[in-house]
Amino acid sequence: MEQPSFSEFEAAARREGYDEVVARDWPADAVVATHEHPFAVKALVVAGEMWLSEGDKTRHLVPGDRFELAAAAPHAERYGAAGATYWAARRHAKG
Repeated sequence: MEQPSFSEFEAAARREGYDEVVARDWPADAVVATHEHPFAVKALVVAGEMWLSEGDKTRHLVPGDRFELAAAAPHAERYGAAGATYWAARRHAKG
């Protein structure tokens, strides 16, 4: 399957109810300790590589891979030697 453009990814995410879409660029070998977000995430890796850990499960993600996280899901991230870029659609809780 061909990778969508950022605008196509954003349009699809907004149709699914995501209210914010951002490009996230991470530097080489960055490590983000376990944390959580107040929003749900649906993302597409577009460059580099990363490892996403949830509990005792770690996934190696490369361009074309997608991942989703529920709001408040504890997770950790580690980025490869070239860093990584992913597009993240965020769904914030309505208050």
